[in-house]
Amino acid sequence: MIEGKKVAYFTLGCKLNFAETSNVGRQLREAGFVTARAGEVADVCIVNTCSVTEVADSKCRQAIHRLVRSHPGALVVVTGCYAQLKPSEVSAIEGVDLVLGSEQKGDIVRCVCERLRMMPEERALAAHESRVSRTADIRTFVPSCACGDRTRYFLKVQDGCDYYCTYCTIPFARGRSRNGSIASLVEQARQAAEAGGREIVITGVNIGDFGRSTGESFLQLIMALDQVEGIGRFRISSIEPNLLTDEVIRFCAQSRAFMPHFHIPLQSGSDDVLRLMHRRYDTALFAAKVARVHELMPDAFIGVDVIVGTRGETDACFQDSLRFMQGLDVAQYHVFSYSERPGTKALQIPHRVRPEEKHERSQAVLALSEQKLRAFYDRFAGQTRPVLLEHSRTPGLMHGFTDNYIRVELRAGNGQPDNVILPLRLGGWNEAGDALIATLPGE
Repeated sequence: MIEGKKVAYFTLGCKLNFAETSNVGRQLREAGFVTARAGEVADVCIVNTCSVTEVADSKCRQAIHRLVRSHPGALVVVTGCYAQLKPSEVSAIEGVDLVLGSEQKGDIVRCVCERLRMMPEERALAAHESRVSRTADIRTFVPSCACGDRTRYFLKVQDGCDYYCTYCTIPFARGRSRNGSIASLVEQARQAAEAGGREIVITGVNIGDFGRSTGESFLQLIMALDQVEGIGRFRISSIEPNLLTDEVIRFCAQSRAFMPHFHIPLQSGSDDVLRLMHRRYDTALFAAKVARVHELMPDAFIGVDVIVGTRGETDACFQDSLRFMQGLDVAQYHVFSYSERPGTKALQIPHRVRPEEKHERSQAVLALSEQKLRAFYDRFAGQTRPVLLEHSRTPGLMHGFTDNYIRVELRAGNGQPDNVILPLRLGGWNEAGDALIATLPGE
């Protein structure tokens, strides 16, 4: 009675969550389930949650309530970081049948099938159940290689974190650092290539810490992946600055398929705040990493995460941070406003930043980011660079990204295939101001 049951999915949070949900969807389809279309009432709802901020928790609750209303009678299964951190709170929500923690995430298909085979009265008695292991008992690495679209795959190589930064709940939600073996990850990359994938984004919680559970290293991993035939591009989703070694930078600079594109979390440009956060580097090390990347890859796109308004971030600290960020040769800042999380050591820091100040600081960094991104794009106008083309929803219009992560827009006939890498000449900005207009060479 499983064949043909309809499943609705809702995912919040990071790329890793989306990759994991996609993997669950693939497993359910292999078990005979089908994905519910828009407007259809599903038999099963899978919610993969985030808990990086209080706002994220609230969005998760709203999503669960919305799904329960939209899919009356559906089996509702909630997993992810919010489920791991606050299982009692989640399981108490009206309509939730089962809450699965990080260690149980790989059991979703089996649990769903078990519940659907129950008689209605049995299901009613079993509702609001939580199966959540203690953080210290999370040991399992659940593999995932998910297709984000026809061209791009997200390969999960690592999970968990051993860093325990004072503002962060991730180690409590996902457990200690662990990973798959290089051999298994290379095989998943080969399968993605056989399925038509041209680009793979390497994802995880702290991917530079790869190898904790297998005795291998991140450098060995990317060297092995670079040999996978059929994959034209690899991108590293995010890597801690202290784990972005010179060997990794040098390898990416001369590799076959690793793109000149890095995402490096800074979090603050104030050394005082970095110490309060228990980050494992200072601004001097961060600046040195950025300089080294540009020394070996002058055209590299570097994106940077920043948190504003953390406890202890005085106005003087923020001004120091902003000055440091202004001087960095990076392409973009991703800005997050600090959100207090129960159980974190940051709550012991006395100085609190008012919400209005957080907003002002966020706007200042966003304005700086816009300046840097436009300057980075403008620098390459007139150049010809390789672009992986993707169809858009607008007929005759295609989008894509250059090797160094510049978004482009191409006017092309409907016969132009996607999922191909072509050299395109970059021009000026499009009307939306979010991409450069590209043309085929010779046009």
